[in-house]
Amino acid sequence: MKRILIKNGIVTDDRTSAKADVLIEDGLIKAVGDVIEPSSGDEVIDAAGMYVMPGLIDAHTHYHLVSRGTVTCDSFPEGSRLAAFGGVTTVIDFADHNKGQDLLQSLAYRQEEMAGKMAIDYTLHQGVYGHGYDSTIGSQLEKLKAKGVKTLKIFTTYRNVGYLIENRDDLLDLFRNARRLGMLVCAHCEFNPMIEEISDNWKGDFSPASHALLRPAEAEGKAIEHFGSIALEADCPLYVVHCSSECGLNAIRELRKKGLVVYAETTPHYLFLDRSRLDGPDGSLYVMTPPLREKKDNVALQEGILEKEFQVVATDHCAFTRDQKLSSSDCRTIYPGIPGTEEMLVLLNTFRENHPGMTMSDLVNLISCEPAKLFGIYPTKGSLEVGTDADITIFDPSVRWTLSDDNVHSASHYTPYRGFEVHGKVRTTILRGKVIMNDGKYFGVPGEGRFIDQH
Repeated sequence: MKRILIKNGIVTDDRTSAKADVLIEDGLIKAVGDVIEPSSGDEVIDAAGMYVMPGLIDAHTHYHLVSRGTVTCDSFPEGSRLAAFGGVTTVIDFADHNKGQDLLQSLAYRQEEMAGKMAIDYTLHQGVYGHGYDSTIGSQLEKLKAKGVKTLKIFTTYRNVGYLIENRDDLLDLFRNARRLGMLVCAHCEFNPMIEEISDNWKGDFSPASHALLRPAEAEGKAIEHFGSIALEADCPLYVVHCSSECGLNAIRELRKKGLVVYAETTPHYLFLDRSRLDGPDGSLYVMTPPLREKKDNVALQEGILEKEFQVVATDHCAFTRDQKLSSSDCRTIYPGIPGTEEMLVLLNTFRENHPGMTMSDLVNLISCEPAKLFGIYPTKGSLEVGTDADITIFDPSVRWTLSDDNVHSASHYTPYRGFEVHGKVRTTILRGKVIMNDGKYFGVPGEGRFIDQH
């Protein structure tokens, strides 16, 4: 493999940002220094005026998700491709807890699906669902950890399809086993009794706009409070996925005051889109769960980013085509989810540039370094340490452009952020020393992506 020397860039991680050179050899970071002279045969990349950062990590994706009799349009090759255009070199996707399978079988099923198809690296969160929960959970988790997966995903809703673990003692058992094994429980937080009560007494229509009323912010706050109380009793940290509301953030704050370690994630759509998008003929395009909230929630979450109350920004990328999304205008049957991996960096960098108190190191921490640390793949991923994987994103902050359906790479052929004027563009994406995207051209190869063990 040819050595690559990145010259004159602004080398940025979660701690520092300074002009330096980076040398890559045999797929690893060989050296980082003020001035590194090229040797004969080196490929030299001039990154003057550009940020050179650890490859980005989207810590919440759903590529090739089978849902409601169909499958998302961004499968593993498509997801890898759009990720590379967004500077993302690693994703953390999900293994469902399949009916009729234990956790190890479910993990193996998902790994087999992904093997030979991913062109970027990946690891997995393992779902633990009510329909398969039994007294063997402790031993299952031990075996899961031995297979390189230490993060678990639970749902606090979707009782109707068997996802919800209803029994409090079972949940307490899960959290205690997670604490014993050093595993992290990640929770989708919407309080199922509240959602079912609203649904059972609903007198309105089921338009896309009603989605926000049927699954209100109060349900998120109540679920965080309830499941946080169980985590407190077990003395086990809790990771809240895709916090969507001020109510949810306030519940996180209260748990932290009580001494619980709570890691919080939010997404670009909850930061920058509001429920007004659900009105009109294209409302179905903006249906995801939890729903979009009010502008005041955008503001509260943005303030949370600036105050460092969030540890991770991820995208919950779950893309269906326009035709799939618009095939229903009933929020109960609209395919839920939107694309977002590719747009993550440029949206957040635009936000950063409009808020001088936020540094590029702060941004890199949210979408690379901290996800790697929380999910057990640091410093192999999420760092620029010598000897680690040469996953590098080169980002040109000087470019100004407008997101449109025609200049993103999702197979959905639309972006929920169309019309957004954004600052910066990824010039080059490098995975383990190989350039997989450069100047708008993609060089990724399905099958070259590796599963990364969590440690």
